[in-house]
Parts: sequence; structure tokens; C-alpha cells
Amino acid sequence: VFFLDTDRALVLLEEYCKKLRKPEEQQLKKAIRKVMGIFKSSLFQALLGSFKKKVTRHGTTSHTALPAALACDVLGCPKD
Repeated sequence: VFFLDTDRALVLLEEYCKKLRKPEEQQLKKAIRKVMGIFKSSLFQALLGSFKKKVTRHGTTSHTALPAALACDVLGCPKD
């Protein structure tokens, strides 16, 4: 599921980029392309795979909580 979500996000980002044609939208288009490059990177895919294994070992995480949980796993989250 996680990898399919990444693929779907890439498709949606690519579709959105195609709509960005105005000169003032080019900076946004460039930033989106950087994000797409990160999603396609082997490092991101490895981190996603590692997180998937961790979630599987510790129980399920809600689908909508995945991006935040992945970010906390990678970047660290402040303790309550």
C-alpha cells in the first residue's frame, strides 16, 4: 500500500506540474519537481521500506497518519 501511495502521489504531482505554465508558477513547478525527485530516490524508498517494516512489527498506523509518522521516524519528533 505504501509504495502504491507514493506512485499515486507522483502521478498526481506530474499532472499538476503540467498545468503550471505561467511564468510566476515556474518556481512552484521547480519545487514540485524536486519533491518528485526525492520520492523517486532510492534513499526515500529505503526509508519508506524501513518504516513499513517497523509499522508491521508494531501494529498498524492509520493511512492518513503515515506521512507524519514517517517524517517523525526520519527527522525525530519532539517529546511530549
